[in-house]
Amino acid sequence: MFVLELTYTAPVERVDALMAEHMAWLDAQYAAGVFIASGRKNPRDGGVILAVGEDRAAIEGIAAADPFAAHGVCAYRITEFIATRTAPELAPHRQRLP
Repeated sequence: MFVLELTYTAPVERVDALMAEHMAWLDAQYAAGVFIASGRKNPRDGGVILAVGEDRAAIEGIAAADPFAAHGVCAYRITEFIATRTAPELAPHRQRLP
């Protein structure tokens, strides 16, 4: 599992100009089963996405395709972790230690 932390690197006005494209990209990743939660940080200086997957390179590629990243208005920090405990609703995403 992965935590994707977005930090805005441009004024919020530039971010907002790309919001519709960003939301369409998010929708596509939810439909593909990759993203399971997302939202703005508070204060609004970026966002956080919770993603599932086994391949870090694939997650990095997905992040690079975000219109925010492609247009240089955010930077990504990607943290991989092993989700050994979850809420019952997330049980399909539980992982085992290697």
